[in-house]
Amino acid sequence: MSSTLRSHEPATGALLWEGQASEIAEEIARVRQAAGAWAARSLIDRVEILRRYANNVRGHEERFADLIARETGRPLWDAKAEVHALTGSIDLAVSAVSERAGSRRLEGAMGARQAVRHRPLGVMGVISPAAFPAKIASDQMIAALLAGNGVLFKPSEMTPATGQSLVDLMHGAGVPEDVLRCVIGGPEAGEELVADDGIDGILFTGSTPTGLAVARAAAGRPDKLISLNMGGNNAIVVWDAADIASTVALVVQSAFASSGQNCLSARRLIIREDLAETLVGEIAKLSDRLIIDHPHAEDVPFMGPLIDMEAADALTDSFLYLMSNGGKPIRHMKRPVEGLPFVTPGIIDVTDMETRPDVEYFGPLLQIVRVADFDEAITTANDTRFGLASALIGGNPEQFDHFVARSKSGLVNWNRPTIATPISAPIGGTGLSGNHRPGGSYAADACAYPVVSAALDQPRALIGAGLRQNFPTPRADAA
Repeated sequence: MSSTLRSHEPATGALLWEGQASEIAEEIARVRQAAGAWAARSLIDRVEILRRYANNVRGHEERFADLIARETGRPLWDAKAEVHALTGSIDLAVSAVSERAGSRRLEGAMGARQAVRHRPLGVMGVISPAAFPAKIASDQMIAALLAGNGVLFKPSEMTPATGQSLVDLMHGAGVPEDVLRCVIGGPEAGEELVADDGIDGILFTGSTPTGLAVARAAAGRPDKLISLNMGGNNAIVVWDAADIASTVALVVQSAFASSGQNCLSARRLIIREDLAETLVGEIAKLSDRLIIDHPHAEDVPFMGPLIDMEAADALTDSFLYLMSNGGKPIRHMKRPVEGLPFVTPGIIDVTDMETRPDVEYFGPLLQIVRVADFDEAITTANDTRFGLASALIGGNPEQFDHFVARSKSGLVNWNRPTIATPISAPIGGTGLSGNHRPGGSYAADACAYPVVSAALDQPRALIGAGLRQNFPTPRADAA
């Protein structure tokens, strides 16, 4: 029997949405039956449908952004930026699929017509996070659909309303209802989706522990393509501060925008020793000025609450753990609204900790590490099992080239926040941040496979080596 799933507004606790959990096996069978007809349609047809989807989103932009803001707790301006980025990514996805998963001729010997074509995997599962629940999910679904796959989309159990609305907008644009299904449920629904033999590929974005569980569930199944885009223990290195105000703003944006609930958010600030006291003091002052409130507050907030009370409790417990094990608090993390998951930015110096936890603190918690020289800064930035994002503030072009060359991150910025990504670029990481199948413009690689052919009008062949030149004469008495 299906259970009921409910979504509440983090900023108010009010019930926003409720619906029935999906019967996963039935939904997979439904999509599997319809996927072949979708794959048989021309790419031009699929492109036109998804461009209509972009227009549908534009036509509902205000309502959709309001829904995202209410369900995630992020400020309305932040939610609007996500919707704007979503609509702008459609044409880029079309170009990426055409370039990376299209058909093209190859040079052939002896007049052979050689070609490489790409075929869809079949039926794909898309599992997306509560962070940026519209843009990330939309990008993955578009890549899969353009390539000709059927799709089962499981939004985070914390943002089902946004997920269902995305799918409704795609259906309204002409994506057949049997080709794209929104499956509602908790972690067990994702586990069932990954394990089912009717799923040919998984596009996963979310936390590293969940991503590792996906990888384990798919072990022994080389026929099932798995793309993992996971978290990061991201570092921002400050090496000089010719413009203190800009440097401080870049650090605060990297660490605290979207309440630190971005997989690209800076978790560690690695700073030159002689800059630390002045610069960290300025970062704390700017953090004190940040408005933290509900998405529609009259005084426009910089950040809202965390996604739920469990996330807020875990983050404040983490701050206490760091403080109890040698960390020196610079700005204490507080809970300003009782009973709701609002959290103020926490800043703590962990330089002298004997062992610094290599984990992703998913929220506005910034750890400070002071270093003596540039090589030590790079080594410290790389001292993590993750490899998603890093940034260098200050330095010169030669130092940035050195930083890029030694960095383990999939995204490396200079004088830009860690959260800044080119909209036309691949986005992914190494180590515990991903399995070398990035999203963004490279998502098409995980949605189709190449088929190479060589063709001649008539068969022409001979065996030119390894044959006897003279055949033996048969014996007269041979039977």
